[in-house]
Amino acid sequence: MITAAGSITAPHIEYGRLAPILIVLGAAAVGVLIEAFVSRAYRYWTQVLVSLVGLVAAFVWTLVMGISHTPHHVAALGAIGVDGPTLFIQGTILVLALMSLLLIAERRHEPSPFTAQASSVPGTAEERESLVAGIIQTEVFPLMLFAVGGMLIFPAANDLLTMFVALEVLSLPLYLLCGLARRRRLLSQEAAVKYFLLGAFSSAFFLYGTALLYGFAGSVRLSDIQTAISQKGGMDAMLLAGVALLGVGLLFKMGAAPFQVWKPDVYQGAPTAITALMASCTLVSAVGGILRVFYVGFETLRWDWRPVMWAVAILTMVLGAVVAITQTDVKRMLAYSSIAHGGFLLTGVIATNKAGLSSTLFYLAAYGFTTVGAFAVITMVRDAGGEAWHLSRWAGLGKRQPVLAGTFAFFLLAFAGIPLTSGFTGKFAVFQAAVAGGATPLVIVGVLSSAIAAFFYVRVIVLMFFSDPAADGPAVVLSPTSTTAVAVGALATVVLGVVPGPALHLAQSAASQFFVR
Repeated sequence: MITAAGSITAPHIEYGRLAPILIVLGAAAVGVLIEAFVSRAYRYWTQVLVSLVGLVAAFVWTLVMGISHTPHHVAALGAIGVDGPTLFIQGTILVLALMSLLLIAERRHEPSPFTAQASSVPGTAEERESLVAGIIQTEVFPLMLFAVGGMLIFPAANDLLTMFVALEVLSLPLYLLCGLARRRRLLSQEAAVKYFLLGAFSSAFFLYGTALLYGFAGSVRLSDIQTAISQKGGMDAMLLAGVALLGVGLLFKMGAAPFQVWKPDVYQGAPTAITALMASCTLVSAVGGILRVFYVGFETLRWDWRPVMWAVAILTMVLGAVVAITQTDVKRMLAYSSIAHGGFLLTGVIATNKAGLSSTLFYLAAYGFTTVGAFAVITMVRDAGGEAWHLSRWAGLGKRQPVLAGTFAFFLLAFAGIPLTSGFTGKFAVFQAAVAGGATPLVIVGVLSSAIAAFFYVRVIVLMFFSDPAADGPAVVLSPTSTTAVAVGALATVVLGVVPGPALHLAQSAASQFFVR
């Protein structure tokens, strides 16, 4: 690669900085070839092995880059930033993707959590024949890897066009995956269509905002946009309109109010393994993108966007906590819980200081582990027709399966922010950073929202342990992969709550380098 000064840098260094992304996308490409050339009899385990090796190799390379202090560089002609916060976010995404892969690869509950043949119309003879034949939809593995590859690029993108491409790469596979549920297929397909249509609108907002910012700054690179703001001032109508439209696209992807309407329907209709992937990895990637855009591109404009972000954070926290109380579907309840947690994350973003950045990074990791663990529990509680999605079916679960119910209760208490859980440490960190950043009223709203949210978490716990189980209550189907995901989630929730020091130090070390420009 030839630099602006005319010197030549070694190509292997460039590839080395991009290696985690290239490994995941390469594994996805191999998965496509497996679909084309490997016999159906061997396809499933081959896809699982390739996905597992790809994600592990990418995580190990990310870890090596962090340890060897190679961050704080740009790669791909300046389109990708490699820095401490980005490596922390990418490492978190890869670990959570590995946990989600365990749920996607699950076969103990039924042949597969995904429909046997996506093209078959629900309820037709063709669908019944494919189910009887035991056909397994193995295309989900390369689709998942393409989505994860996009998630890795999104928070690392150093210019808006690269970020837009990453947004599409992570979104398009998820639109497909949401519609592949084996059970309640019409609901799953409805969720996919809603997600696709609303996602297309948000992408249009993002791209239009990018065009306006290019018209203002003459560049789509975040550092150039910041320089133009410093030189021209922040009162240009084209600039403010571009920031607003770009913000809509970013806030939609994380499910912040008032752009959250897709989240409950999609979480409910998608296969639970894909819901776990979106609730953890997609949220981490989206918040990482928001941090980079607003901390690098719009840093000098923070007195203009912070008041708007205040309103979004308050609305997100209150709406998520209040509406969750009315839910009777366990996945919809966790969807509104995710919306509320998005508001807590925005509290850390609004702090606009290194403490806010480090606390947000820690919160993302803590919430991700707990979320995947909670959805893994949901995959184990099953009726004759599939997962026991209605909360009434969970009555008395603690008397029949005390260990599993106790683990789920522990995850709910972590969501509520009870001391000695990762949720408490994460909320305390972002609230402390927000107070230091002058956002004390926002913290008060956050504490009140947490108190409201605790009600519906405790309601589920009371239902599981203080209600009599029904005679025809759901069964608990244990499996090695789901049990491993639950165990890892529970262990991380305990460790990050009881001994949070090392993880907090790691997040602070990553944030101390700040984002490369």
